[in-house]
Amino acid sequence: MMNNVIQVLPQKDFTVYVYFDDGKIKLYDVKPLLGRGVFHSISDIDSFINKCTVINNTLAWDIGGNLDPYKCIDIDPVQIYETAKDVKDPLYQSA
Repeated sequence: MMNNVIQVLPQKDFTVYVYFDDGKIKLYDVKPLLGRGVFHSISDIDSFINKCTVINNTLAWDIGGNLDPYKCIDIDPVQIYETAKDVKDPLYQSA
């Protein structure tokens, strides 16, 4: 069964917290991809953060600027789910 990405939270160190529909949260490191092929267009931190979103039910960058699923860079959600580190929700603050 494939789990869908429902939320992403990009970080200034070129990692992204990726929230899945089954409740898992993964921390995906994009640094190894930067500067290679299509990923060159998000290798500056402003583009990386500002274009990061969910398209096609996965982590993506809206290169076209209009949420077009054909004009984006996306990462296979299975790869993220299977290879990224499980983490706790960074937005949750215990009292």
